[in-house]
Amino acid sequence: MSSKIDELETNRKIKNIRGLYRGINDFKKGYQPISNIVKDEKSDLFTGSHNILARWSKHFSQLFIVHEISNVRQTDLHKAEPLVPDPNAFEVEMTIKKNK
Repeated sequence: MSSKIDELETNRKIKNIRGLYRGINDFKKGYQPISNIVKDEKSDLFTGSHNILARWSKHFSQLFIVHEISNVRQTDLHKAEPLVPDPNAFEVEMTIKKNK
């Protein structure tokens, strides 16, 4: 306990505000255990660090799988319609008048 108080005093003296506030918040909150639990695809829980790392590895490897695109011709890629239509003459004229 006295080592924590000494650490807070040291942070105050060297003006380490972040360390000071973190230490104060730790005192206010008290002990809070940290639990490392991860769910898999079937919502089963994993708790061991080895199992958690394996689950994360599997998750990210599934995210980065690239599916093949087949039977796409180059001309099909350029047929997308614009999302915003071109302005007509009246809209252009009104915008120019507003800017003056």
